[in-house]
Amino acid sequence: MRFKRLSSACGLKVSTISLGTWHLPRLPERDEWGAYKIDREELKKVLKVAIDNGLTFIDTANRYHGGMSPVDLRHVGNAERLLGELLKAYDRQELVIATKVAGRMGPGPNDEGLSRKHVMWQIGESLRRLRMDYVDIYYMHRHDPETPKLEIMRTFTYLVQRGLIRYIGASNIPALDLMEFLYLIKEYRLEPIVVLQYKYNLMERGIERDIIPVAKRHGLGLAVYSPLAQGVLTGKYIDVKSRKWRIPELSRATYMKSISRRYFTDENLGFLLDYMEFARSKGLTPAQLSLAWTINMERRWKVPIIPIVSVSRLSHLEEALAAADVQLNDDDLKYLDKLSTKAKVL
Repeated sequence: MRFKRLSSACGLKVSTISLGTWHLPRLPERDEWGAYKIDREELKKVLKVAIDNGLTFIDTANRYHGGMSPVDLRHVGNAERLLGELLKAYDRQELVIATKVAGRMGPGPNDEGLSRKHVMWQIGESLRRLRMDYVDIYYMHRHDPETPKLEIMRTFTYLVQRGLIRYIGASNIPALDLMEFLYLIKEYRLEPIVVLQYKYNLMERGIERDIIPVAKRHGLGLAVYSPLAQGVLTGKYIDVKSRKWRIPELSRATYMKSISRRYFTDENLGFLLDYMEFARSKGLTPAQLSLAWTINMERRWKVPIIPIVSVSRLSHLEEALAAADVQLNDDDLKYLDKLSTKAKVL
């Protein structure tokens, strides 16, 4: 596994791929509220193979469960708790752990958002669940229009000064609001935002219009989620022989109804059949081609881009690891540019 500097705004080095925990290895059984139970033994194997191969950049969030989305309040914090249990066997200094704050964690009026009260509460809770003294990256998980931006940045700066977090990240913040954050940081000499987290894949390229230009101008890295479009770009939701959509057992689409609603269209079916054929011509699986495209796009945009990959079994991780060093040439990228215009995500 190669390592790269996360951004020109910091000196932190991270693995080329990040391991996500939005979705985790699942058992067929569900609990009494309908959430899939997590396969702890498979997750333990995934973490070992990842870390043994140098994939040490691990992404989570206080709301993640691993087998449910959206996550109800009974199940929030599960992914952090599992990581806390399983990562204690590894050298903490060798890991780069990222988590997030802003989502609802309780029924009260201050149990969500980016107020000082909520953030100070949740950093303590995340550290308790993770069984750690600090996290390397702490993201604002979403925009909070009700909390002044200066309050948010002063709170995050305080967490850096206290040693509870090492770096600040921003996720899913509208471009204009992101620019306002960056202005306040400079004006008040606060700790910088060093990394951004947004959705980015061959089918969903909206951040190329506004977020990537901001990242490039300010030297920020991009850790991008859904690089496989919730598994759609792996081809697993297509029966190639019948040229129809399908939903495999235990797949995300069994509990995320938005996947079939947003992706399962005739236009996307045609796009994916052509895309899968191109992957075969390159000697790659569709998942490997998608991850390689994401990584190689940093050559075009001149900003670090790290795909965050969640896996439901060990073989998916091994497939992703093999994609880390795949080089696509300019003609490949141009062909995929043209092909991606056929994809329409609702």
